Amino acid sequence: MEIPFEPILFGININIHLILEYLAFIVGFRYYAFLRKRSTDEISSNNRLSIIIGATFGALIGSRIIGFLEYPFIEYSQNTWIELLNAKSIMGGLFGGLLGVEISKKIIGEERSSGDLFTFPILLGIFIGRIGCFLSGTNEFTYGIETSSLFGMDLGDGISRHPIALYELVFLLLLAIILRQIQKKNLEVSGLISGEMFQWFMISYFSFRFFIEFLKPNEFFIMGLSSVQILCIICLLYYYKTILKSIPYAGKKIHLL
Repeated sequence: MEIPFEPILFGININIHLILEYLAFIVGFRYYAFLRKRSTDEISSNNRLSIIIGATFGALIGSRIIGFLEYPFIEYSQNTWIELLNAKSIMGGLFGGLLGVEISKKIIGEERSSGDLFTFPILLGIFIGRIGCFLSGTNEFTYGIETSSLFGMDLGDGISRHPIALYELVFLLLLAIILRQIQKKNLEVSGLISGEMFQWFMISYFSFRFFIEFLKPNEFFIMGLSSVQILCIICLLYYYKTILKSIPYAGKKIHLL
């Protein structure tokens, strides 16, 4: 199989990335609905619906804003404006969705944590979407810079590049396994309270993306950082209390070892 993978069905070129992107939304939502049926959700159906609506609008706005900011030095023309209007970023979608949820909860007066139920459906959705990114090669801006390492791959332009999407697939799989193991333990043993599963997913994923962005041909335009990396820092600052809280607990674990 060649990368980019561009199958032809009945004489029509199939956009594999677009198909898997839609599939990611559908499967992710169905998985969320499945988990909610099996769980004892303390949040009412009406409030949960309001939270989902807030997350959806926040994710839509956030993904477009960060997608736009990923092209800070582009030369504007009619074609590039169309490209920019279609640009979107999963990072902006995640953080925008987070803000949308928090705003919705403020409006409806919901104080209970709502994120844990979304954690694994989001992980699954991102995983499916990243398969599409990998198969799209250099047709999508998820490829890496040139490399001579053994991990380098020809992603469609004849240059050995870091397969960033493939790195992320491995990371997401490991993260899902770790979070699942933590979930299986008693909350008192794991040290997590309600809502912290989602928080640690966000902290882990945004930390990973901060470092992996250095392997992409980005525009590093502020303090040597890309727009996505700046968003990663903002997200980590948003969760600074959770991070600081975990330091003593991690210290005890290390001491026991």
